[in-house]
Amino acid sequence: MTSIDIDPDLLAQAKIAAGTRTTRETVELALRTLTAMHRQPAAVERIIAHRFADEQIHAPTIDYPLPGE
Repeated sequence: MTSIDIDPDLLAQAKIAAGTRTTRETVELALRTLTAMHRQPAAVERIIAHRFADEQIHAPTIDYPLPGE
């Protein structure tokens, strides 16, 4: 267990923004989000550097209806 001092107003705002109920949920979501954001540029660079086969580039796609259509 880790004990940290968190600004209560900031925590309340974060809970609303994240839709979480507990401090633990909010902090864990924030940590997962920050970690994912940190890894994202490296993932994009790997995709850019990857050589795709023609059948991958011209693969068929599925058009999903937008909400409300």
